[in-house]
Amino acid sequence: MSVRVSLPARWRTVTARRATAAGRRHPALVFALVTACAAGVALAPAGPARAGAPRYLDAGAPVAERVRDLLGRMTLDEKIGQMDQIAVIRMQGDCEWSGGELDEACMKTVLDDHAVGSVLSGGGMGPSRNTPADWAAMVNAVQRYAVRNSRLHIPVLYGVDAVHGHNNVLGATVFPHQIGLGATWDPRTVRETSASTARAVAATGIDWNFSPVADLARDQRWGRYYETYGEDPLLAGELAAAGVEGIETARGAKRVAATVKHFAGYSEPSNGHDRVPADVSPRYLQDTLLPPYRRAVEAGARTVMVNSGALNGVPATSSRHLLTTVLRERWGFTGVTVSDWEDVRALQTKYKIAADYPEAIALAVNAGVDMAMEPFDAKGFSEGLRTAVDRGLVSPRRVDEAAGRVLRLKFELGLFEDPYVDPAEADAAVLGADKDLARRAAADSQVLLRNTAHQGRDTLPIADSAKKIVVAGSYADDINGQVGGWTIGWQGVPEGVELPGTTVLEGIRAAAPAAARVVHAESAEDAAREATDADVTVVVVGERPGAEGGADTPRPELSAAQQALVKRVADAGRPVVVVVLAGRPLALGDAAGTGGLLMSWLPGTEGGHAVADVLFGKVNPSGRLPVSWPRRVGNEPMYYQQLPGTNGGAESAYDAAYAFGAGLSYTDYAVDAVTAERASVRPGAPVRLKVTVSNDGSRAGDLVVPVHVSRPVSDVLAPPRKLAAFTRVHLTPGQSRTVTLTVPARALAVTPGDLDGADAPRVERGRHVFTAGQRTAEVTVR
Repeated sequence: MSVRVSLPARWRTVTARRATAAGRRHPALVFALVTACAAGVALAPAGPARAGAPRYLDAGAPVAERVRDLLGRMTLDEKIGQMDQIAVIRMQGDCEWSGGELDEACMKTVLDDHAVGSVLSGGGMGPSRNTPADWAAMVNAVQRYAVRNSRLHIPVLYGVDAVHGHNNVLGATVFPHQIGLGATWDPRTVRETSASTARAVAATGIDWNFSPVADLARDQRWGRYYETYGEDPLLAGELAAAGVEGIETARGAKRVAATVKHFAGYSEPSNGHDRVPADVSPRYLQDTLLPPYRRAVEAGARTVMVNSGALNGVPATSSRHLLTTVLRERWGFTGVTVSDWEDVRALQTKYKIAADYPEAIALAVNAGVDMAMEPFDAKGFSEGLRTAVDRGLVSPRRVDEAAGRVLRLKFELGLFEDPYVDPAEADAAVLGADKDLARRAAADSQVLLRNTAHQGRDTLPIADSAKKIVVAGSYADDINGQVGGWTIGWQGVPEGVELPGTTVLEGIRAAAPAAARVVHAESAEDAAREATDADVTVVVVGERPGAEGGADTPRPELSAAQQALVKRVADAGRPVVVVVLAGRPLALGDAAGTGGLLMSWLPGTEGGHAVADVLFGKVNPSGRLPVSWPRRVGNEPMYYQQLPGTNGGAESAYDAAYAFGAGLSYTDYAVDAVTAERASVRPGAPVRLKVTVSNDGSRAGDLVVPVHVSRPVSDVLAPPRKLAAFTRVHLTPGQSRTVTLTVPARALAVTPGDLDGADAPRVERGRHVFTAGQRTAEVTVR
């Protein structure tokens, strides 16, 4: 809805152009002037450092001074309001769960009575019409009400989970989920897709994106597996850092803040089910789980979201060790820390470590939470924190600190100068934007895992001479299954919503040779019959979309019906390619062993074209597994950094069907040499390596070059190898290149000592062996 205000006659004498410009530069000051005019006080139009203007409204003043000035003018209740985040659905329709148009009475309760500092749209919580223009109008209306009706005219932060494009908005380009981007091993692609997402988010008025995820994927049962960049700390950290950089440096209609989540160890539920408490060793936490978050924080993230789960008997939301000692004192983070969904209240209601809500709030705030995502109860949070202060559980100084961080973020994002966007520009900025980038990102994420010969020729790419191509499987023409969860709705595209995009079937039809006939076999019987004389049959399999606990599965495997379909088609004796659309590796069972196997992840709205680009050879596959692919169900969790032991049972050691980093190409690469710049280094010094690679085949392509490190002897258990550095290299046929990679000392550090893991990580002295391909180089740390 639109909230209007009438200007006094003396203000209307300012020219329209001047008033418009002033309003866009300094809207809060304009509204202060309006209020003053209504009271009979003559003030000059807005501008930097105008006489008599509050210091916090001076855009030229240092941010620290603006924050200090504004805090000095605020009441305790106004400061508390800045620490609360409420779902927009609480201001729509019946102000419960109905959605619909914004309701002014409910806006008053949230934004005026309780001075809430932040609003979010959870999955599926948008305007009554899901268009970019309507999103922009809705967010503008929320901002306008907050600025015009709060006593000091403070704008709100507006947050959204735009985790693979502006995925809540119908018509926005949907990129591959993070697990697919992890398979690119390409920080540039992650940076570009994140920047594109930020521009789309900004065009709809939103200034806070709850992305990227820096958790690790180590248990295929976990429902949020696909939201990660992979199982390796270094790979996940580098890509999460690129995601932060893309969001934070994008220039669109507004600046957008990135969020590193879910800090820390969220991906370690003890039984594979989302949010189940985790028990991890101090060494594993310090050496494996924390590094990706740290790398992303150091890339410039302005905000961090806290893990909903508990670690070692302590809910992360109440852990001062995590949120203050590690995050702020050791890592130097100065931004805003926000809880996840209702997690502050959960300290009382679920974890039962607080006797009442004020005590729960005190535990979280004193641990280091600056803003509570308590989406449905502005009154309860405001009164609860006020009670905690009155009881002496939370100091006014800590409230000032938390509220000050929130205000600083608002100043840094320019919200006091211009919190609005033009809805008329939103559709053009969002609808179908950067489709070429989405197609390239999806194509680069494709991992070719099997490509055997049939009658003297590799199954893939599909030959130009193909006359009949059969496409089977229920996922072949299912755009909703292709994009996964967190798309329009929380659990995926809601029933009845038609998402624009290209399915695999449509992509194959568009890319097939002109003389080829593409047959869509809709049943297993049709597929088996049509396959008998097909040049190739492409069977598209996968899993249903879902999110969080709704995507948990105790058996991450291909369904029995899909296994039977693949087996029946393969029994025809003709070439078969299996394309997997899923957010995790699935045990294939009877579907294993086909001529071609392509892992396509959840490739987004341009995924159909991307899959076809690889199947027909327009794109030489370059994706590599960012995770390990189990042979069968029951070996979860699985990851390549499994520590050595005295175990000897079948499959008790690392025994993957396809190992971390696996992936084939349509050309032949070689690693010709690995050399170290120095044979020995100091414990804190980086290691610089030169790796020479070549393309010995007939096609150009991109080669992912991972370098692993191992310790012949280690004071504490060390995995047989761990990733130390990586890059991507483009090589034309016959080309050879030498690349330089730097291994930071931090990548070699481990926590020494006994079971308590009390010491700080450090680089062990002695031999370190670096391996790329079959080549090695030794460096001694002295």
